[in-house]
Amino acid sequence: MSTFLAKHNEVERKWYVIDATDKVLGDVASKVASILRGKNKPIFTPHVDTGDYVIIVNAEKIRVTGNKATQKVYKHYTGYAGGLREIPYEQVLERHPERILEHAIKGMLPKNSLGRNMFRKLHVYAGPDHKHEGQQPEALEI
Repeated sequence: MSTFLAKHNEVERKWYVIDATDKVLGDVASKVASILRGKNKPIFTPHVDTGDYVIIVNAEKIRVTGNKATQKVYKHYTGYAGGLREIPYEQVLERHPERILEHAIKGMLPKNSLGRNMFRKLHVYAGPDHKHEGQQPEALEI
């Protein structure tokens, strides 16, 4: 008996849509990262992208627990001396709410070219509308 290894051209992909209204950020992010990676399928193979496409709507209505709404800070470095930029969670939620979920999910994926390909299958929208009705996504409850 040999171990089954999925091949890239044999993977069948589904589309899922998730409503993030009043869901906790970490719960949604971990579930979506698992789906993007393909860990919810019996054909999961670590070195092959076996995951599905995920659409997240209502990203602006995501919630965090505890004091994270006032204390959480997103940092990035510009590349210049003294170029560390810190942006509070509330400001990111106001300006670009989809980036909050993207940042959380991207941190849960592999840090290599395979992880970057998995991340491309994620589509996050601030409002309730998305442009992927043609793919007939299934609603997924978290």
